[in-house]
Amino acid sequence: MNSNKVLASLCYFSVLFAGFIFPVIVYFVADDQEVKKHAKKAFLSHCIPAATIAIFIILGVTMGAMHQYSDISFFVGGGLVWIGFAIAGIVNLVIVVWNIVQGIRVLK
Repeated sequence: MNSNKVLASLCYFSVLFAGFIFPVIVYFVADDQEVKKHAKKAFLSHCIPAATIAIFIILGVTMGAMHQYSDISFFVGGGLVWIGFAIAGIVNLVIVVWNIVQGIRVLK
């Protein structure tokens, strides 16, 4: 098995153990353009879950602050936050599965 393929697939599998740090390191250390391409794709796909969580945490804090100063029902604002977290969870699950599938494809 080619070490470049293993390195490229580990970039995708790192969603399970190293977050977005491993693809960044591989991107700057690797010489092979194919490995760099996969590291870049893996890094971008690892950033999506972090972005969704950050967005919905900000949404939750904003809804909590708005509840103090307006007539927005806590259940409406809280419901939107829970729906947002559910959407983020689904997106994150899809991204993790996609990364695993891509890692397996690179190994073949």
